[in-house]
Amino acid sequence: MKICMIGVGYVGLVSGACFADLGNSVWCVDKDEGKIETLNNNQVPFFEPGLEELVVKNYNSGRLKFTNNLSLAVKNSDIIFICVGTPTRRDSRSADLQYVFKVASQLSKLINKFKIIITKSTVPVGTGDKIEKIISKKKKKKYFEVVSNPEFLREGEAIRDFRFPDRIVVGTKNKKVKKKLEVLYQPLIKKGANFFATNRRGAELIKYASNAFLATKISFINEIANLCEKTGINVEDVSLGIGLDKRIGGRFLRVGPSYGGSCFPKDTRALTVTGDEYKTDLSIVKSVIKSNDKRRLVLTQRVKKILSNKLKGKLITFLGVTFKPNTDDMRQSSSLKMIPFLVKSGAKVFYYDPSGKKKEFDKLKNVFYCDDIASSCQNTDLVILHTDWEEFKALDFKKLSKRKKFKIYDLRNIYSVETMKKNGFKYYSIGR
Repeated sequence: MKICMIGVGYVGLVSGACFADLGNSVWCVDKDEGKIETLNNNQVPFFEPGLEELVVKNYNSGRLKFTNNLSLAVKNSDIIFICVGTPTRRDSRSADLQYVFKVASQLSKLINKFKIIITKSTVPVGTGDKIEKIISKKKKKKYFEVVSNPEFLREGEAIRDFRFPDRIVVGTKNKKVKKKLEVLYQPLIKKGANFFATNRRGAELIKYASNAFLATKISFINEIANLCEKTGINVEDVSLGIGLDKRIGGRFLRVGPSYGGSCFPKDTRALTVTGDEYKTDLSIVKSVIKSNDKRRLVLTQRVKKILSNKLKGKLITFLGVTFKPNTDDMRQSSSLKMIPFLVKSGAKVFYYDPSGKKKEFDKLKNVFYCDDIASSCQNTDLVILHTDWEEFKALDFKKLSKRKKFKIYDLRNIYSVETMKKNGFKYYSIGR
């Protein structure tokens, strides 16, 4: 099929490359000339395991093309995916839809024959209706159909999630369009993906409700971890014990820092705005947001306690600063709150992350990036295991720091409490 992806960010590029790998002809469009030039030079502008190889393979085959020319891409496509960003508005909790509506306005001028226009961007309930209204001002309804087809890609696991999805959600009541999309996704359906069709608004809400529920599970187990620390219970036993209940499931019951990234923080906030607009109090989701915001403070206060409330002059190492492993995404990472607080309190912070130096810390005094684990830990007083990258899972702590009395705070429970104590380390973890 002939496909156009508008917006070559995380969702657009991953989906475009994967659609091309299924044998489709894919145009990826973005107004950022630098980004398109980078992609045409066989380079990917962000970190995602396996993506660069997939892009290069399909670009060289001619199935994947990159351009700034929206008109060209639309003209040569039958299915158009809107994949632009929907960040939180600066002045509120709501999603900023200006980029989505701008694309809709541009499409209204470019459509020359029937097109399936699909919102893959995460958008609030009713956005598809507004897109349809914008395009209808210039084009008759017979020239287009607006569909919702939300993505469920995890950063760091995106290619696998595209190829082996739990479900494919399509929001349309147009039977012909539904059938065409079922054909598009047939290779994934054959591998076991559930194809679920509903109306457009239903599909929009499924995306928000899914992210809100997963965010709830994370915040829930983190709060239980706080209780476990006070009661002498191992939170991992609790997670396993409740996760074995098939009604609950064990996924997303791992303790750690607050949830972050591009989805959960903004989507939970936007969902509460939709609730308020429809005079529905989504009190559980609001409590999750509050709990998650508080989580960063809880962890920082624990650091103070570990260092006997004496942060001035202390050397603290962060191993990993991204919100999760296998991504370079810093959005809403706990480290963005923790590190500024620690240096403001007089500590010096050294950090190492496999995805490289972070511009977010460039203007902070006494924050230093290191090229490897050894140099970041050389004279440290405290090692904070912030992100569970693979290379942090088998560290030789005896060789990490020259200071014999250094401490370890494991925010991901990577290591065994018994083993660490047996080896004489001052080790602290979450909920244990």
